[in-house]
Amino acid sequence: MTGVRGPVLSPERTPPTGLDPATVLAKAASENFPVALFVLPALLRGRLRAIYVFARAVDDLGDLYEGDRDAALDWAESEIRAAVRGEVTHPVFVETGSMARECGAPLQLFLDLIAANRLDQRKKRYRSFAELEDYCALSANPVGRLVLYAFGRSDDLAATYSDRICTALQVVEHLQDIAEDYLAGRVYLPSEDLAAFGVAEADLGAGTATPALRRLVAFECGRARRLLEEGTPLVRLLSGSERLAIAGFVGGGLAQIDAIAALDYDVTGQLAKAPKRSVAARSVGVLRSGGRRR
Repeated sequence: MTGVRGPVLSPERTPPTGLDPATVLAKAASENFPVALFVLPALLRGRLRAIYVFARAVDDLGDLYEGDRDAALDWAESEIRAAVRGEVTHPVFVETGSMARECGAPLQLFLDLIAANRLDQRKKRYRSFAELEDYCALSANPVGRLVLYAFGRSDDLAATYSDRICTALQVVEHLQDIAEDYLAGRVYLPSEDLAAFGVAEADLGAGTATPALRRLVAFECGRARRLLEEGTPLVRLLSGSERLAIAGFVGGGLAQIDAIAALDYDVTGQLAKAPKRSVAARSVGVLRSGGRRR
């Protein structure tokens, strides 16, 4: 990728201080993505866990690591390159490497997730939604494509639908974290949208959302909902537990949008979290409507 630093390789590949495998595994288990994993057989659960553990570890290095984050991400790149060759021993990467080899998952998808975290170190604002979509192509869409490889799917049509779903889920996550991201110095809401709705950046860190910010959040929720709907036909391409899992991912995103709407789109001072029953109801709705196989 142009402009992205390459890895600083070393024979030792010493892990950054503070990357504790048990902590990473615990965080991965609490992520939004694994909500639907209970419907999958053990083999697929293991493969998806490997993806989430890798993504969680890389995100922690890019967001929370207190040392040189670029160097830590370089280490992660050297580790995943070794992992896909079967030459790694760090617990966070062993399972990921096995999954990549078993499923034929391209190394580039893992490198894209690292590239997104490198981008976070230097890019703090996004001018347009198209620019944000380019970011999601690195930060979110590779996860969905890796899930497809875990399911044995690698065709372009499935990938296109998956990208819509993953971009939508990333947008929803950004909406949940507006205040937190702002206080960390990042604004993922497109600058042109802030201007169009008359929202000042300082409003993002306030305890209560202004009417203008509520309208902006409602707009972005509508955008995410449309993306989820565009990606829903992916369910028709799958069968069995894999179909149920994807419906769960889409249903989880829709339920989260509902939770934001229930707060009148004020996400600055309250946590918008969809209850499990809402996720289940939305997931069933996806199966009954957009998930019908033709």
